[in-house]
Amino acid sequence: MAISPPHSPSQNHLLAALPTAEFAALAAHLELVPMPLGKMLYEPGGQLHHAYFPTSSIVSLHYVMESGASAETAGVGNEGVVGISLFMGGNTTSSSAVVQTAGHAYRLDRRVLMQEFNHAGSLQLLLLRYTQALITQMAQTAACNRHHSVEQQLCRWLLLTQDRLPSSELVMTQELIASMLGVRREGVTEAAGNLQRAGCISYRRGHISILDRSRLETRSCECYAVVKNELGRLLADVGHRQDTANV
Repeated sequence: MAISPPHSPSQNHLLAALPTAEFAALAAHLELVPMPLGKMLYEPGGQLHHAYFPTSSIVSLHYVMESGASAETAGVGNEGVVGISLFMGGNTTSSSAVVQTAGHAYRLDRRVLMQEFNHAGSLQLLLLRYTQALITQMAQTAACNRHHSVEQQLCRWLLLTQDRLPSSELVMTQELIASMLGVRREGVTEAAGNLQRAGCISYRRGHISILDRSRLETRSCECYAVVKNELGRLLADVGHRQDTANV
């Protein structure tokens, strides 16, 4: 029977990048929480009370229309934080945040976050740089959804999702993917079928395995590389602590 690795804040790239002294100021306040599939972290217009630093989960940021239709504007995994409105001066948001891939995250009370953010140290720098990368992801997603095919959008989405996970297998139904992309399920079925016939992926009962990542990147649009490169550029000079102490 496989033994799950111990949980550590260092599994989140932003927390791992904090200098030891700044991380120590947060460590006692970080709360490891389960993130079950479909859990709503916040709803449009709701007051935000915590920031979430995903480790093994992925959170989807959605905009929901009056009709009930929705589409993903961005995804947040172990590279980032959910709740940027807290330190950008909002406390509320017009979008929703729902767990797309089950796992865990470290939760931090907004008062502690703001206290450390206002010290204008490494945490503030990291969060602002990440926010710029998140804005890029949102803008690129909007352009991609308008100008690129469903197959290209699916490739982009699969690549970004795999980047946040340790495995090449994703637990995801076509219905959920269609909801994320804001397209019809039939379009996702056709696109996934094309990718499977091309040897890029295999699909069975809600499980998608990426078989040939390089081929998937070739069939994707430029949007995946733009998002990935911008995150890398903004955090290129960020170091990582050597400690892996658990909280």
